[in-house]
This record gives sequence, structure tokens and C-alpha cells, in this order.
Amino acid sequence: MDGSTLLWGLLFGSVGLGYLVYGRKQRKLMPFVAGLGLILVPLFVHAVGWLLVLGALLLVLPLLIKN
Repeated sequence: MDGSTLLWGLLFGSVGLGYLVYGRKQRKLMPFVAGLGLILVPLFVHAVGWLLVLGALLLVLPLLIKN
């Protein structure tokens, strides 16, 4: 694991925590699931390219799918 992977993982994890808390307080499923995904993806994906693709997808997903 290199520095860029750690930095992107920290960024996505921080935004994921915000989504997770927002989804739990507002009782909205999509931000909660996206937040959980943003927290867990950096733990399992170690390639920077895939981390960026999956992170960007999970960041935009709650904006595209409203519940």
C-alpha cells in the first residue's frame, strides 16, 4: 500500500462517514449504503485506479438515486 492509496482511502472514508451519519439520522437507505461502501472499499481495493473509480461511483450514487 503506497501513500496515494492511503490518502484516497482517507478521503473516501471521511466522506463515507458523513454519508453514513446523514443516512442514519435521516433514515435514508441510499446515503447509508453508499457511506458504508465508501468506508469499506479502501480496505479491500489496493489499486489506485480501481479505488478512484469505485469511490467516485459511490460518491455520486446517492445523488443519482433518491429514495
